[in-house]
Amino acid sequence: MKIVVIGGTGLIGSQVVQNLRQQGHQAVAASPNTGVNTLTGEGLEAALAGAHVVIDLANSPSFEDAAVLEFFPTAGRNLLKAEVNAGVGHHVALTIVGADRVPDSGYMRAKVAQENLIEAAGQPYTIVPSTQFFEFLRAIADSATEGGVVRVPAASLQPIAAADVAAAVTDVAVSDPVNGIIEIAGPEAIKFPELIRAVLAADNDPRTVVGDEHARYFGTELTDSSITPGPDAHLGRTTFAQWLAASYK
Repeated sequence: MKIVVIGGTGLIGSQVVQNLRQQGHQAVAASPNTGVNTLTGEGLEAALAGAHVVIDLANSPSFEDAAVLEFFPTAGRNLLKAEVNAGVGHHVALTIVGADRVPDSGYMRAKVAQENLIEAAGQPYTIVPSTQFFEFLRAIADSATEGGVVRVPAASLQPIAAADVAAAVTDVAVSDPVNGIIEIAGPEAIKFPELIRAVLAADNDPRTVVGDEHARYFGTELTDSSITPGPDAHLGRTTFAQWLAASYK
């Protein structure tokens, strides 16, 4: 099949493209770097010509509320319209577990808007909400640092390895659309401060980590159930300890 991966040069997209090509599919990595821009519509018609499946992994270049609330609905409408014109048979989108449970976050509201747009479009689709990636924990620590203190929510996360996300998205893309949601998550729930402490310790980083129930994550406070998956989630195979050990081989 010809499968177009929007955001195909990013962390997840590049692995999905590789997976698909190894399976013998014609995987096209589409991003602004390759002349395809979902926000403006540039290059979409040419990229989607003859495509059977489109995987939307694009992310907003800015996480500011106004920017994300413009990006995801606008890019989504452009992409879905181009898919209809090209006769694409399956729209796959990666979103965020629990986005609808944390409305104080502009980023999460934008992801909910993206999901609603897909569900209303009439195109065959599969939405894949994922938990946070292990690979972003260091960046989260940096964004939550004041002085020598990293202040993060005290709640639990159930993060997942990027390779497991890419494997799940690949499997969904080569399967029939479910016209619904398939949640994915890591194999274990871990307290946010424990995750950050372990990453910093592995880096020999001396910053102090504080768990604070009022600390904000993407602009919102969290509870243990805010962005953790439901009982039917598909779980990745890589534990946090395995990922951390592999990061320092």
